Amino acid sequence: MQPTVIVLGASADRSKFGNKAVRAFAHRGWRVIPVNPRGGEIEGLPVVTNLTEVPQAANVTPPVDAITVYLPPGRSIPLLPAMAALQPKTIWFNPGAESRELLDAAAKLGLPVTAACSIVAIGLSPSQFPD
Repeated sequence: MQPTVIVLGASADRSKFGNKAVRAFAHRGWRVIPVNPRGGEIEGLPVVTNLTEVPQAANVTPPVDAITVYLPPGRSIPLLPAMAALQPKTIWFNPGAESRELLDAAAKLGLPVTAACSIVAIGLSPSQFPD
């Protein structure tokens, strides 16, 4: 069964890491669920507008394999309970998306977090996905 990743802060802008992650995970064979309040499509994939809608909108049953986050830390802190509800096996807070406050809040919820580039973690480089 293919692993599932939720890209929180996915972007239609191919120069942004939230888009490169969508392409990188798809390239590796993951089922990618982009999440962005604007909705629509990103790289041909339907976008879920809210993290709490993922189970119904994308037919996902927790636990999910991974969540990779491309949001400023202040926007992610209120979303931690919704992340916890998805019971992810791992959450990557990518460079610029992490802060001590966020990591501490995630730890208090017992979330399995890593502060690192998720694209590199799956054995690719963001430079492999040009704008």
